Amino acid sequence: MTFWFMRPALSTDLDAVMELAELTGSGFTNLPSDRDSLLERLTWSDNSFKRALDAPDDELYMLLLEEAGTGRIGGSAMIFSRLGVRWPFYSYKIAALSQRSQELGRTVKLDVLHLVNDFNGTTEVGGLFLHPDLRSEGLGGLLSRSRYLFIARHRQRIADRVIAELRGQITPMGNSPFWDGLGRQFFNMDFQDADRFNGIHGNQFIADLMPKLPIYTALLPQSARDAMGHPHDSGVPAMRMLEKEGFHFDGYIDIFDGGPTMVADTDRLRTVAMAREVSVGDITELPQGDSTGLAAAGTLTDFRAWATAGMVETTGAHITLPAQEAAVLHISTGDTITHVAR
Repeated sequence: MTFWFMRPALSTDLDAVMELAELTGSGFTNLPSDRDSLLERLTWSDNSFKRALDAPDDELYMLLLEEAGTGRIGGSAMIFSRLGVRWPFYSYKIAALSQRSQELGRTVKLDVLHLVNDFNGTTEVGGLFLHPDLRSEGLGGLLSRSRYLFIARHRQRIADRVIAELRGQITPMGNSPFWDGLGRQFFNMDFQDADRFNGIHGNQFIADLMPKLPIYTALLPQSARDAMGHPHDSGVPAMRMLEKEGFHFDGYIDIFDGGPTMVADTDRLRTVAMAREVSVGDITELPQGDSTGLAAAGTLTDFRAWATAGMVETTGAHITLPAQEAAVLHISTGDTITHVAR
């Protein structure tokens, strides 16, 4: 039986991660299709897992989905521990403005975009990408929730708020209606060029050139207004998963493609709140059955997460694991793991 698990990325994973990056398409800045940039991220992640600290301080934790036995890499997931350290983290906040003319007897309600740094200091979960060939295998939940299991086992390294940015509306030609209606007017750059530059060099150029005054959305093309706060069609399932986990949309959008930024309190994330520490009471030779939940073991460089067929006792103190899981993940009787129900 095929068995997949999540583990920390290594610098030696560069070729496999590059293959994933070449499949992502426009608007996916966390996995730029640039070998040097990916190596920089892998090195950053490797160093972050090895750092000794008790508070978030600009770490990147990159997790990869690996097939046991073959070593095939099927997906990625990331955690950025503290935004705004290397450069300010910019968002647009959609605010409502109401103005009234007594002479006309008319009230006009308008939306206004404010360029803000409200999420400096927060944690971001992102970089979620599953190989297209695996999207019918039910691995999306493991890929996404492995990040929250990592948070549960390393809570001191994570901020009290977490955000997740969803890719915005992109045309089949790779253009962004939101960027074309707003950003392009100030940068004279195509969306794909701006997106690639941001993925490689960061968004300081936004601070340098983007106007700081509020922008009335009524002045934007209808196509740009329609894109604000709406995810790419392929991101709708991810948005539903985020909502199920406890994230919500609070009017913040991405400065490039207008995609929604989802927000949550870290300790109220469903997986974090429901995670329980259990002791491995027994390891059975029975074949692995249907998944009963997700589990995680180890910390930092030894962290592993997987969909488990293990059975938790009614007391909730012990779990029985299939031998295949224990062998692949090097787990022994008496070890303590984190378990969360489906």
